[in-house]
Amino acid sequence: MPENQSRPQTARKRKHLYAAAVVAAAFLAVFAFAAAFLPDDDSPTDATPAADPRVVRADSHRLTAPADSEVTLVEFLDFECEACGAYYPAVEKLRDRYGDRVTFVARYFPMPGHRNGELAARTAEAAARQGKFEEMYGKLFETQAEWGGARGSKKEVFRGFARDLGLDLARFDRDLAAPRTADRVRTDQRDGLALGVQGTPTFFLDGEKISSPRSYEHFAAALDEALAAP
Repeated sequence: MPENQSRPQTARKRKHLYAAAVVAAAFLAVFAFAAAFLPDDDSPTDATPAADPRVVRADSHRLTAPADSEVTLVEFLDFECEACGAYYPAVEKLRDRYGDRVTFVARYFPMPGHRNGELAARTAEAAARQGKFEEMYGKLFETQAEWGGARGSKKEVFRGFARDLGLDLARFDRDLAAPRTADRVRTDQRDGLALGVQGTPTFFLDGEKISSPRSYEHFAAALDEALAAP
């Protein structure tokens, strides 16, 4: 084969090999990045969808419980989820405005890619065992920027939150590690999976899954419409 033909083919082959190497390197980099956030002992085992799912259960955590509730808003959330953190102020504002007419319910749905999401859910549940769910719920969201996205366990940070809230730390430690606490989180996850929850936050308004409102005003309009319904 003439030399002037073999050189272009060799050059093309080198380009292909180089491109393949770049793709492989990029894949390995992405895999390494994702692996750094893979769950370990503090993350939930794989949850399976509930056979008989409920949007709200008797033991679901109610942030408001008006005597004459007209509407129920349920949020499946992950305390480490940035979107949930972004919605938190709007939900709080809605609670202030509609808390005497609307039942606000928080349910756990820690996402597997969040290193401390499941641990945060168990932290809230352990606080709930001492009547401090709402306080820990607020604490976790208000401090999310300090601990969210960390590669290591934030167990000691969360224990500090329990101390700040005046919890019995020995009891908190026992409840945090208790199988029933993990089971309680997993019950919410299983309900969510069966109800079609695929990410957080996911809201249900009077039992119907709704698209996440684009703003506080859209959220308020949805509640006003539900409250006005016959």
